[in-house]
Amino acid sequence: MSTEEIVAAENVKMLSFHEEDASSGAFFGSLKRNNAEIRDNRAKSIAEGAQLIYKRAIEDMDLQIKNWKREQENMLDLSPTDANSLILADEFDPEEYVAKDINLRVKIRNTKIKMAEAIEGYKQLFRPAADDGVTLDPV
Repeated sequence: MSTEEIVAAENVKMLSFHEEDASSGAFFGSLKRNNAEIRDNRAKSIAEGAQLIYKRAIEDMDLQIKNWKREQENMLDLSPTDANSLILADEFDPEEYVAKDINLRVKIRNTKIKMAEAIEGYKQLFRPAADDGVTLDPV
């Protein structure tokens, strides 16, 4: 007998051995679940997925706001090389500076509004009415 034939014969023996356990396996148990259990499992899976994505979206907005604030703070640093140097007056473009600052402020404001609405939506969709101990506060 070749090695392949021996392996095939052993696999057939293993399958025969497991046939008698078919009524006690996870597959059989899954088939026996009733509609309520199936709906409950599906609902949990869908809700958990949506909750994770919602939470991640809020965290991403929070991170974006922090990054924009950091960028604003960095714009105030007018020493290009070290603490003792300053940018030359003719190299500074006040119109560009103001436009960028206003743009960042508007992005921050709009994202804060969007995040506050997302937090309210998250609380409404995923927090039980009695669970007010956990807070997701906007920046």
